[in-house]
Amino acid sequence: QVQLVESGGGLVQAGVSLRLSCAASGRTFSNYGMGWFRQAPGKEREFVATISWSGRSIDYADSVKGRFTISRDNAKNTVYLQMNSLKPEDTAVYYCAAALTKVLPGRREPLYDYWGQGTQVTVSS
Repeated sequence: QVQLVESGGGLVQAGVSLRLSCAASGRTFSNYGMGWFRQAPGKEREFVATISWSGRSIDYADSVKGRFTISRDNAKNTVYLQMNSLKPEDTAVYYCAAALTKVLPGRREPLYDYWGQGTQVTVSS
């Protein structure tokens, strides 16, 4: 069993930055890729960013590219999502996900094995 816990969300004004964290526990993760997804009210969950186990392969959704940065610290079993220049359109529940593979997991939800409960990000105009 693997547990993923997101933190760092909140209510902020447009243009503000937030840093989300996702801490993994329950087993030693030596080979896993990670991803961030989000779900806005009334919409389906969508891909945000993904990172390989090594951290050397990264992919972003077009809507966040240039504003968001995904990173990881394997010694802490933690992945981060730095979100800059937040827009009201970024308002959503943000979910962390883990895939038990060294390669980049990609954008498809079925590729991920474990999911967190989500953290709310609300951006007001």
